[in-house]
Amino acid sequence: MTGPDGSERFVQKHDFVLPRLCATAAFIVAGFALAGCDKPASQAAAPPPAPVTVAQPVKRTVTDWDEFTGRFDAVEEVQVRPRVGGFVNTVEFQDGAIVHQGDLLYVIDPRPFEAVALQADGQLSDARAKVELAKRELDRGLNLVQTSAVSEQVVDQRRQALQAAHAAETQAEGALKAAKLNIEFTHVAAPITGRVSRHLVSPGNLVQGSDNGSSTLLTSIVTLDPIYIYFDMDETTFIKYSKLWFEGRRPSSRDTANPVQVTLAGETKPSHDGAINFLDNRLDVSTGTLRSRAVVKNTDLSILPGQFGRVRLIGSAPYEALLIPDAAVATDQSRKIVFVVKPDDTVEARTVVLGPLDDGLRVIREGLKADDRVIVNGIQRARVGAKVAPHMAQAPAGGKS
Repeated sequence: MTGPDGSERFVQKHDFVLPRLCATAAFIVAGFALAGCDKPASQAAAPPPAPVTVAQPVKRTVTDWDEFTGRFDAVEEVQVRPRVGGFVNTVEFQDGAIVHQGDLLYVIDPRPFEAVALQADGQLSDARAKVELAKRELDRGLNLVQTSAVSEQVVDQRRQALQAAHAAETQAEGALKAAKLNIEFTHVAAPITGRVSRHLVSPGNLVQGSDNGSSTLLTSIVTLDPIYIYFDMDETTFIKYSKLWFEGRRPSSRDTANPVQVTLAGETKPSHDGAINFLDNRLDVSTGTLRSRAVVKNTDLSILPGQFGRVRLIGSAPYEALLIPDAAVATDQSRKIVFVVKPDDTVEARTVVLGPLDDGLRVIREGLKADDRVIVNGIQRARVGAKVAPHMAQAPAGGKS
């Protein structure tokens, strides 16, 4: 190439050659890179099977328990009311304490009743004196009638006077007993043994007394040991129990004190035992439930009337069942499933029908066999159809066999 000055220029020729060489080299390098990308994917290392822990279901005899919500109530409850009126002198108990039958609770001013008793005692003495006089007059009349000194009519009158004197004596004795009873009633005692509430009337206040329930409420006492728990049984459960009774597979709670187990609020397992002792004679038409009652031991007095509790009642006859840890059960929408390792160590999802919990294990009614290997640990690593590395659990799948 000739420049403006007529000289040859070779630099421009080299400027065209160098880019071509660089492009060729880049093409060759890209070819090698593409050749490296064409290696088969099968040459990559496959991940090892996921390790899981498996166990066979535990087989044992179990009994189903139905659970209800109940409320505790006292076996006996007494509202303490005075039988005589008057001013309260003293309160003889500590609020909320345990009192025993016969313990003194209140003292009402007894002086008005003592005065009435003294008057009744005087009337009784007068009546007895009149009885003695009537007896002597009758005896004299009986002697005189033999000599005709008095007539038979006079003797009859004196006999009637003696009978009237005896009647007056009896009335006076009754009045005196009533007066003494009123004196006793001024000392209000605990009618039962139990825990007393707070005092509702303080000393110096006037209380009304009667035997018809209109008297002043002083306090209340409830028994604590044993204690009742009331619960409502739904109609479906009642029909199930009736069917089991007709089939001879479960005793009726009307005839047999079927055992119950009670779990208190905040507890995870039953802490008190009891027995059914009452079923109502009809279902509640508004709720369709049957009121039921169990009596529970409360020796430590830890349960108070009004508390809630969960009542477990025998709901079936004993039967053979398969059980697995409850943690081995998974949920797939509306289904309950467990993961089973097949003989070729692949995972299968098995739909199961669950029963109740028994000693920490879940009863499986349908879907498992005794020799199935159920994944109990490592469920999150199991994939349906994938191989796993199963390891048998060191102990049975929880609980006792």
